[in-house]
Amino acid sequence: EGERYFGLENVSTICFYSNSVVQALYYCKPFREYKDQNNLNLSPGMEDTLFAALKNLFWTISTHKKKTGIVAPVNFINKVKKENELFRSSMHQDAHEFLNYILNTIADDVQKYQRNVAKDAGREKEEKDRQENRRGNILIHSLAENSDHSSNTQSTWVHQLFEGVFSNETKCLMCETVTSRDESFMDLSIDVEINSSVTSCLRQFSASETLCHKNKYFCDVCCGLQEAERRMKIKKLPNILALHLKRFKYQELLQKYIKLTYRVVFPFELRLFNTCDETEDADRMYELWAVVVHIGSGPHHGHYVTLVKSNGRWMLFDDDIVSVITVDAYLRGR
Repeated sequence: EGERYFGLENVSTICFYSNSVVQALYYCKPFREYKDQNNLNLSPGMEDTLFAALKNLFWTISTHKKKTGIVAPVNFINKVKKENELFRSSMHQDAHEFLNYILNTIADDVQKYQRNVAKDAGREKEEKDRQENRRGNILIHSLAENSDHSSNTQSTWVHQLFEGVFSNETKCLMCETVTSRDESFMDLSIDVEINSSVTSCLRQFSASETLCHKNKYFCDVCCGLQEAERRMKIKKLPNILALHLKRFKYQELLQKYIKLTYRVVFPFELRLFNTCDETEDADRMYELWAVVVHIGSGPHHGHYVTLVKSNGRWMLFDDDIVSVITVDAYLRGR
């Protein structure tokens, strides 16, 4: 109720994929709410950030007097081009790359803001301490209270929403020792097979792989190369799960990338089964709310559209055109 449905005018070559990602993020309510609550762009030195540009674009849509219409995302697109030379060239990028760029850049903006806030708080505390000391008080501080503890790995609300952790487990088949390495992710990129489903793609993602012959594993316990079994499991579930279907595959024979046009069936509700024993809330159910679709025969041309679930109905965003659709009929053929 009260939602606005504005198309985004295609004002640049990068709108080929950017409009679709921006629409998906706008209708991701947790993302929009966190962004609206954050006054980062009002802080000195933070006005000229990608975060501020995206927030202003969202604000333009949400405060418009009409409930439907068209917005030209000129300022946002110009900021993207200014920040990243990849998006200034005629080189093809895709929606997945653009999503990663947006999330990582905004997370960097927020981290910078948090470090500035921490430094300001530290300076205020030091000044207060000096005043207290002048009054003859004795103050003892622990190193943990030092404001310089901030680092580039500082968690932000972007990480809280999208970040998950998977564990890469390797089992030596000689001594059966299991070692694991944790890796964080903002999205899961999964291979697609002919006439498959998202569920089967995820099962393949976590399938066991035998390391043998030239790919033997060096076991520290055995002190040598051994055959081993490797698999990946989800250790920490993200609050928002972004799945990337890897439809562009390099063909050695053709010496180029081709698009896999396989039909991939997916549910409107999804529960991840490939989790670790210690994963919290492992039975969490995810509900589908947005799909970014590439239309075209190859990776270097085509078009992107976004389907979004809003107020119980599915909307199709095709740049400046917005329409209500029956999502089952539209997507089951994809």
